[in-house]
Amino acid sequence: MRRYGKHTDEDDIRVRPGRRGSRPRTHDRPKHEDAAQGMVLTVDRGRITCLVEDRTVTAMKARELGRKGVVVGDRVAVVGDLSGEKDTLARVVRVEKRTSVLRRTADDNDPYERVVVANADQLAIVTALADPEPRPRLVDRCLVAAYDAGLDPLLVLTKSDLAPAGPLLEKYTPLGVPHVVTSRAELADGDTAERVRESLYGRITVFVGHSGVGKTTLVNALVPRERQRTTGHVNAVTGRGRHTTTSALALPLPGEGSWVIDTPGVRSFGLHHVDPSRVIGAFPDLEPGTAGCPRACSHDEPDCALDQWVADGHADPQRLYSLRRLLATREQREGD
Repeated sequence: MRRYGKHTDEDDIRVRPGRRGSRPRTHDRPKHEDAAQGMVLTVDRGRITCLVEDRTVTAMKARELGRKGVVVGDRVAVVGDLSGEKDTLARVVRVEKRTSVLRRTADDNDPYERVVVANADQLAIVTALADPEPRPRLVDRCLVAAYDAGLDPLLVLTKSDLAPAGPLLEKYTPLGVPHVVTSRAELADGDTAERVRESLYGRITVFVGHSGVGKTTLVNALVPRERQRTTGHVNAVTGRGRHTTTSALALPLPGEGSWVIDTPGVRSFGLHHVDPSRVIGAFPDLEPGTAGCPRACSHDEPDCALDQWVADGHADPQRLYSLRRLLATREQREGD
């Protein structure tokens, strides 16, 4: 009979074999110093497709990453089978520090941020001039998200054969947003595709727009088929002549460091996460004028110092109007 108490030793302690926690835990994690560096091309149902050197490798997130998410554009450390052959699987063991993060929320009342892509430096906002009709409020929201993330915006207008671009461009002239205008017929023209590609050269550009604007069609015109094949299949649904992206996908463009990231069509772009001070940072002619603003100024109230800043000739009144329009879109629903 075993006795417990003062004279017990380790032989008197029953330990169930294989029971979790029976082995002493350690906080030392493997450093994976020999891990290969890769770029995340797409993430689909837990499978992460990475470009490692010149191969596409399928991987899963390692347990030591915990809840840390992995998104398209991430620079990651990968270990395991890196051959890229069918039915092989590697592990993503580290996510490197991100240079930028483009976020959105499902709506303005949703506190949960969704990271769209990481490490991009340009946001191409794609909108059709007709069929479907342009949605300036969605364009404004994408601009706010771009400024908040520190991305340079680019306005890409499609289907100019159906409606003129001038009226819409007038809204964004004071913001100085660069733009490219294309038509449906021009997409088949190699020279036109090259003109658009020049705006993307040497940059990682995210394409965002709502369904039907021709975003994926434009991406397919920009990215040669052979380059699409080298980065794996396009995760898309094709039917009745329609090609719809179902998850974000990074594709290399001709030119070193040139990438385009196609994203699924969006119905809305929630801005619950946006800090107005980061948006104002994209207006260097107006930002110094905020020094005289009251604390927590919305920049659209009677005591806002920006009115006097503009009245003194430091900035164009249209720039202040545009800033306030963008900030107001955070408080208004898209259909308002």
